[in-house]
Amino acid sequence: MRGLRGEPFAADLSIGIIGPQDLVERVMLLGHEGAVPSRLIAAAYRDEQEAAERVAKLGSSIDVCLFTGPSPYEVARRSGVLSVPATYVPLGGAALYSALLRAATERDCDLTRVSIDVLSRAEVEEAYADLGLDTANVHVREDSAAADFHEQLWRTGTTTMALTCVHTVARQLRDAAVPTLEVRPTTASIRSALNTAALLGAASQLETAQIAIGIVDIPTLRETSQPGSSRYWREELKLTVHRLLLDEARTTGLLLWSNDDHSYLTLATVGSFASATRGFRAPPFVERIRDELGISVEVGIGLGTTAQDAEAHARAALSWSHRSRGRRGFVVDRTGRALPVAAQEPARRDGSGAEPKGLDVLARLILALEKSHRDNPPVIVDAEITARSLGVTQRTARRLLRGLVEDGLAWPLPPNRTPQPGRPRQLYRLIREKLDT
Repeated sequence: MRGLRGEPFAADLSIGIIGPQDLVERVMLLGHEGAVPSRLIAAAYRDEQEAAERVAKLGSSIDVCLFTGPSPYEVARRSGVLSVPATYVPLGGAALYSALLRAATERDCDLTRVSIDVLSRAEVEEAYADLGLDTANVHVREDSAAADFHEQLWRTGTTTMALTCVHTVARQLRDAAVPTLEVRPTTASIRSALNTAALLGAASQLETAQIAIGIVDIPTLRETSQPGSSRYWREELKLTVHRLLLDEARTTGLLLWSNDDHSYLTLATVGSFASATRGFRAPPFVERIRDELGISVEVGIGLGTTAQDAEAHARAALSWSHRSRGRRGFVVDRTGRALPVAAQEPARRDGSGAEPKGLDVLARLILALEKSHRDNPPVIVDAEITARSLGVTQRTARRLLRGLVEDGLAWPLPPNRTPQPGRPRQLYRLIREKLDT
């Protein structure tokens, strides 16, 4: 079997198979018969809710996840544990036709009075239209599967059988003596899904092997290089920043070296950068330096097939970051397309007319300050004042203040340094004018 551009799939490609024991064994058997020349790793469960745990245990030992159905895939996706490409064996189409045929021939079931879960109404109606059957009394629950849904319909005489795509639900319905048929994948759909998983894994391997270069710029160091700035304080800050960057780079597997008086270069594969940036959702280094030193960092990340291309894209990304006030950290992919980092985007209206969450926080904070300082409410606050005003912990207050900055509702001021050891006091100016607009 051939992969991308006609090359064979990599022999070291690892596919994690997640599903109930019998289906995992079936997928493994077809895979070992030569469907794809990859290493298959079984991760069976007894209940669909264990799917996320199984994925987490597989960790970095796999290149791609293959779920035996859409239900465990959704459980894992919603939990946020998927760090590699993932797909599932479809249960519509041929699998649904097979289930309907078995229900009619083996169970003598009235197919026009059944309940079906997980599959979309459109999939069910398409299959029934092909078979010339009416769907007026066919009950479909698309969003999820629950034994109560099927059992209640059957006990009231509304349906004659339950067709479920979820192994756990099928077991519960059989225990409750409800006529049940489990929709199971066909051999052809399993082979097709294995092929899709191998393609996803091969594409991911090619992607992560690319070079990524990041440029980390410290605006505070650039500004303090101007005449009149304290040289001693600047050198102290530069050493502190360098130590933090080196420590963070070692933790995330990135190489780092000084570029000039106010910036640094980092080098890694795309895969390493993706891991360090949570899938390019948050730029590296920014949070830690902001938390520990109270200063901002601008990051540009460039991808490319050569170091020269990657560095050129990184400089383009950093230039965009300079011009885009309030948004830190951008990525330029190997084609030269600029991608804003999702985690740094300011909050937007959701189309329903509701205000961004940051405005609600700003309004509550301003109101609390006006109540406690009737004559002259402050517009400059820190985590301690915010925590006391909103009745939250200082850790939560710091997070809320950073959120206001990202939403353009507050400005971070230079840290208030004192002779006492510990974290410098970070001040923020609230932009209360935003409430008027």
